[in-house]
Amino acid sequence: QVQLVESGGGVVQPGASLTLSCIVSGGRFSRYQMGWFRQPPGGEREFVASSASIGWSGITAKHSDSVKGRFTVSRDNAKNTLYLQKNNRKSEATAVYFCAAKTSKYINLSHRSANYDYWGQGIQVTVNS
Repeated sequence: QVQLVESGGGVVQPGASLTLSCIVSGGRFSRYQMGWFRQPPGGEREFVASSASIGWSGITAKHSDSVKGRFTVSRDNAKNTLYLQKNNRKSEATAVYFCAAKTSKYINLSHRSANYDYWGQGIQVTVNS
C-alpha cells in the first residue's frame, strides 16, 4: 500500500523558517503528483502547494496565491520525498499540514483535496504567540 509520512513539524516562533518533509513508500513516487495542504484548528483544509515530475528530470510546481513568496514546494524523486519550505517573511497560523498523492496521469497540480488518492496522517505546526 502507498504510505505517506510527514516530518519536521513542531513548535516554532512567529515568522520562523521551517522545512517539512513527506516520505512516500509503497508506490511509484516519481509518477505521483504531490500536494501540501493545511488545516487550522476548527478551520477548513486548504491547498498550499503541489508538484509533479515532467519527463526524465523536469519538475513543475504550483503554489497557492495566499502563500506564494513564503512557501516553496520541491521534491527529490531519488529519495521518494516531498518538501515544503517556509521562509521567515511572515508568520503563519497554527495548523496541521498534510501531504497527499495524486495518481492520475493528467497533470493539473490540483488544488482540490478530493482529487488526491493517498494522504499522510498530518503533522502539527504550532506557532507561539
